[in-house]
Amino acid sequence: MTVLEVDGLFKEFPIRSGLLQRKTGQVRAVQDVSFAIGRGETLALVGESGCGKTTVSRCILRALPPTKGAIRFSPEEGTTFDVASLSRRALRPLRRHIQMIFQDPYASLNPRMMVGDIIAEPLLVNGFAAGQRQARVRELLDLVGLPAAARTRFPHAFSGGQRQRIGIARALALDPTLVVADEPVSALDVSVQAQIINLLLDLQDRLGLSMLFVAHDLGVVRHVSDRVAVMYVGRIVETAPTAMLYTRPRHPYTEALLAAVPKPDPALRDQASAPAGEIADPANPPPGCAFHPRCPYANERCRTELPVLREISPAHWSACHRTAELSLRGVA
Repeated sequence: MTVLEVDGLFKEFPIRSGLLQRKTGQVRAVQDVSFAIGRGETLALVGESGCGKTTVSRCILRALPPTKGAIRFSPEEGTTFDVASLSRRALRPLRRHIQMIFQDPYASLNPRMMVGDIIAEPLLVNGFAAGQRQARVRELLDLVGLPAAARTRFPHAFSGGQRQRIGIARALALDPTLVVADEPVSALDVSVQAQIINLLLDLQDRLGLSMLFVAHDLGVVRHVSDRVAVMYVGRIVETAPTAMLYTRPRHPYTEALLAAVPKPDPALRDQASAPAGEIADPANPPPGCAFHPRCPYANERCRTELPVLREISPAHWSACHRTAELSLRGVA
């Protein structure tokens, strides 16, 4: 069963200048993005900072209104809603089914509230009685590996990893169908990252969660995702099952991201690294393939013609002229 289907999503932000703040341009943050997430599945959305992945997650949550496209959400079998077109009033009952784990465990928790109140806040907003809230808070603390006594303490008494566990408990308070995790381990130490990833995997198995895992590090998502979608300047340039993408990437940008993953074996550290250059400006992207100024394989076609996302092998899609040509010749 498909829980979330994003179809042709666009999000543009106006650029305004001058005394009258007239529109002088626009930032094309998300361009024609499509993907689906099944029940119990984790899709990782990966790319450099500024590629549009966080904007996609905020559109799914309707924290940002999409410019164009459909976001079809099925909280249970037989019911589907287009989140992109719902009014605020119609959207309110659905919010409990889509929850978010934030990137910064320090800024995402109110320092003036006790942990028990932070976790119980979604329950309070949705009309749960006091006794139900207290029982649920104890259950959630145990679920994320924190002692029951934590509910009477303030966030400053906890480490970054423990604070992220509190954030996860809050996200699970209403038993959501879909969790959007926006770089949930990027602010944590490496050893703590592993603990949080293992916790998310355990919770997904126990609760049957579907998850959109947003990250910039392909080294992290390898262990948590079923499929990976790679974004560059607002577009998905490659998507495939995780094992397939890591063993045989088909887009030069994916190759660059994989080359940038730290390697524990010193013998491997002198191999190819990420290409020089900065990510393209989404307000003024280059013509043709946006990656061509940094691509070692770029040719004249790449500089003038925008590649489309094609299925080059079963379940493996890539938006690259070179890959498509090699695939047609049976080389890729």
